[in-house]
Amino acid sequence: MAQRIAVIGGDARYLELIRQLQILPDIAVSLVGFDKLEQGFTGLKQTDFADLPLQDLDAVILPITGTDQKGYVETVFSDRSIQLTKNWFKKLKKNSIVFTGISNDFLDGCANEAEVELMPLLNRDDVAIYNSIPTAEGVIMMAIEHTDYTIHSSRVIVVGFGRVGNTVANKFAALGAKVSVCAQSIMDLARITELGHTAIPLDHLNKYTQDCDLLINTVPAPVIKRDSIRQLPGHGIIFDLASTPGGTDFEYARQRGIKAILAKSLPGIVAPKTAGKILADVIKQLLVDKP
Repeated sequence: MAQRIAVIGGDARYLELIRQLQILPDIAVSLVGFDKLEQGFTGLKQTDFADLPLQDLDAVILPITGTDQKGYVETVFSDRSIQLTKNWFKKLKKNSIVFTGISNDFLDGCANEAEVELMPLLNRDDVAIYNSIPTAEGVIMMAIEHTDYTIHSSRVIVVGFGRVGNTVANKFAALGAKVSVCAQSIMDLARITELGHTAIPLDHLNKYTQDCDLLINTVPAPVIKRDSIRQLPGHGIIFDLASTPGGTDFEYARQRGIKAILAKSLPGIVAPKTAGKILADVIKQLLVDKP
């Protein structure tokens, strides 16, 4: 019997995700929130949100942004308002999976009460590592756009050495930048040094930013503070890749006249096809492995 999947909302990367799901055998896909999409998907059903057969769905795919705290879903390709509720979740099959990019208290609570599995894809190592590639390319693109000097020989500090920070540091170094990486753990600092970058302890960041052209944050916590921003040269630029609201004191940067950019969802902006395929590949694996 075919597995039934509902894709509810989503941005440009979901167009490739839908194409990838469409070619799978024994998968029936229903689309909600794509009524303004100019390109159609042959063989796929556009469904009104209220008409979804919730008790028959094996999986629901929500946007990368999930929902807000009131359950509203972002729909890029529709003007219609879509709101999920606790009762909506309770009508789903008990063994169904709800995929989302990120979760929040509302989604966690709804899934727990309804006893359905909630899968925040961006929390997975495989998705995050794959996504770090278009993220790094995106911040390189922005760096070229917002500067009048080459990346080669520029002084770059990357804050955070997680899945994104590691890739970003390596890609800038490959272009000839002088890369320093700021991290907290002794193990990360050792690995940063082993890779040929300059290692900076997190609590010493403000001692290094005076010699920084591009300050790139990947940490979803307030780590780019006044003392670090105060030391940046006037031409310095901050790119914050962390999830909203970022980890930068944007107000102080503005007061100092430092350009600070919160660069959200770069994979979906610079490489939506690749980003959509990454999501599709992981979802396909999880659905195939599902008992």
